Amino acid sequence: MTARYIAIDWGSTNLRAWLYQGDHCLDSRQSEAGVTRLNGKSPAAVLAEVTTDWREENTPVVMAGMVGSNVGWKVAPYLSVPARFSSIGEQLTSAGDNIWIIPGLCVSHDDNHNVMRGEETQLIGARTLAPSSLYVMPGTHCKWVQADSQQINDFRTVMTGELHHLLLNHSLIGAGLPPQENAADAFAAGLERGLNAPDILPQLFEVRASHVLGTLPREQVSEFLSGLLIGAEVASMRDYVTHQQVITLVAGTSLTVRYQ
Repeated sequence: MTARYIAIDWGSTNLRAWLYQGDHCLDSRQSEAGVTRLNGKSPAAVLAEVTTDWREENTPVVMAGMVGSNVGWKVAPYLSVPARFSSIGEQLTSAGDNIWIIPGLCVSHDDNHNVMRGEETQLIGARTLAPSSLYVMPGTHCKWVQADSQQINDFRTVMTGELHHLLLNHSLIGAGLPPQENAADAFAAGLERGLNAPDILPQLFEVRASHVLGTLPREQVSEFLSGLLIGAEVASMRDYVTHQQVITLVAGTSLTVRYQ
């Protein structure tokens, strides 16, 4: 794509937009109008607001993420994995006047049922910047993706980020805690525990017991829990990684540091 176009990352809770001229980003904007937070507005109206004064005549808009889900603007059917990287851009779904939605990916096997929306677009960029056979994409739902130079072969999802949020905010583990602080030592201790004992169900209540009994500072529960969950995730996915396989992390700095 060498002409002017608009790229949209439209998730459940946020919308991010970029105006491009070829490979050059001219402008960017962000909104909290995720597909589950439209407040009665239509997706078309929200898009028009976010891209005000960006669209010239028939400027194409390419969107990725939950905007293509069954709670989004229009369902963009999943592509079944294995799927070639090139096929992702060849099967766009039209949502209006030169407005397009990128398809998500799915896996459906006896031992693995998985979907992704949005990460497939990140993978295209990651493949360009850092070719790899295994991409780990930390976040609310961490994706572990097997790929080669031509296609995405398989992926699995670990709900590490969401589980951390739920346990800290909606369970006894986090009940009555003071504001949390960064604590590298607490994170490292949790990480070691999770790596060495990935069957964490028996350990979760111990997190609460530890701060109740005073062996874990109450301000550091979030850090210890984060380490415990990430350690357990990595340990449980060891069989998914072949010997000496190169792993590429696709994430922002804060999450990358935790997974390194």
